[in-house]
Amino acid sequence: MSARQSPQSNDFFRVVFVGYLVLFFAYMFLPLILMSVAAFNAASNPSVYPWNGFTLEWFDRLFADTQMGWAIVNSIIISLGTVILAVPLGLAGALLLVQLNARSRSTFYALMVSPILIPGTILGISTLILWDRLGVPGGLTLSIIGQTTYVTSYTMLLILARLQRFDHSQAEAALDLGAPQHAVFTAILLPFLRPALYTSAILAFLQSFESYNTALFTIGNQTTFTVFIASRVRLGLSPTINAVGVIMVAATILLAILYEMHRRRAARVRPDGANLATA
Repeated sequence: MSARQSPQSNDFFRVVFVGYLVLFFAYMFLPLILMSVAAFNAASNPSVYPWNGFTLEWFDRLFADTQMGWAIVNSIIISLGTVILAVPLGLAGALLLVQLNARSRSTFYALMVSPILIPGTILGISTLILWDRLGVPGGLTLSIIGQTTYVTSYTMLLILARLQRFDHSQAEAALDLGAPQHAVFTAILLPFLRPALYTSAILAFLQSFESYNTALFTIGNQTTFTVFIASRVRLGLSPTINAVGVIMVAATILLAILYEMHRRRAARVRPDGANLATA
């Protein structure tokens, strides 16, 4: 028998591969497409069929909803506060891990990553019980504290992955030439970690913004975007929820396009910079 596959078998695997891709992308994007179409349907219930005509009424109702506006503002404040705390803490944790020996590193690594493995409900309840006894009531501050406990683990992992590729001979050479520790940190290490810091800040913001379980127990008598949406869904589905989804999907696509434009611009500039450095 020949080791080569027959044309029929190649065609079969090609059909299976294409069919898998179609099912995969349909599973991923078909709900988003249907949700987006339903946001422009004039029907009072969120649906695509029957089509009652094109309308922007649900977007008008969304922008007129002051409660949702305050919920979004609260989520942004909490997310920014989480970024301010989680990124420096994640940087400190990553710097600590690279300085430890192998046995201690594995132990501390497991401890620092453990908040990711704990359910958000447990984190929210434990945060509420502890800080309420210390005199910190539920609200924006407690939500920032609660979400920082697990978001810091994500930022630490991102920074640690970048830090493990750092060439320590550069820092050693700077120290040998008389540079103080803080100058080595700010002039050599931080510029090298800048991409990881930016990425971890974005990830921390998104993780905090979409948090529900932890925010539900720590937000007190206020509300966040996810908590507000969940409460609205329990009262009954409304096309305004679809309008929110359309805006978020559009914002995500816009950010992805801007990132890709920035990446391509940086890729065009980098070879010139490399040539200048070589010269």
